[in-house]
Amino acid sequence: MHSRFSSFVRTLLAATLLISTATWADSYKGPTPPAVYTQECGSCHLAFPPSLLPKASWQRVMSGLDKHYGSDASLDAATQKQIDTWLQTYGGQGKRAREDPPQDRITRSAWFERKHREVSAATFKRAAIKSPANCTACHRDAAQGDFDEDRVRIPK
Repeated sequence: MHSRFSSFVRTLLAATLLISTATWADSYKGPTPPAVYTQECGSCHLAFPPSLLPKASWQRVMSGLDKHYGSDASLDAATQKQIDTWLQTYGGQGKRAREDPPQDRITRSAWFERKHREVSAATFKRAAIKSPANCTACHRDAAQGDFDEDRVRIPK
C-alpha cells in the first residue's frame, strides 16, 4: 500500500510541476517594472516583459536607442541606466530567451515563431493588429505579462 501511495504522490507532483511550468511559459509573473520603464518604453509599444529577450539582446537594444528599430528613442543617461539595470537584472529568463533572436527582435525569436506558427502574415497585417509586435491586439492581458493562448482573441 505504501509503495502505491508513494507512486501516486510522485505522479501527482510531476503533473503539478508540468502544469505549473506550462502556465509559467505563457505568462510573466516577475517583479513589477519600474514606472520609468512603463512610461518610457510603454509610450510607444508594450513595455515588454524582460524575460522575452536574453540579457545580451537587451544590452544591444539599450545601447542603440538613437536607432531603435527606425526611431530615435534616446533617453537621458540616468533614465537609460535605470531601465538598463532593470532589464539586465530580470532579462533572459526561461525558454523564451535561450538564444539571441535576429536583430534582437522578440518577434523573430524561436519561441515567438513557434507560438505563432499558425498565424498567417496576412493576419498580422490586419488594421486592428498592424504588426506581430502589437501583442496587446490579441493578448488582452499582455501588459500584465499574460500571453496565455487560451485567452487569445484575434481581431477580424
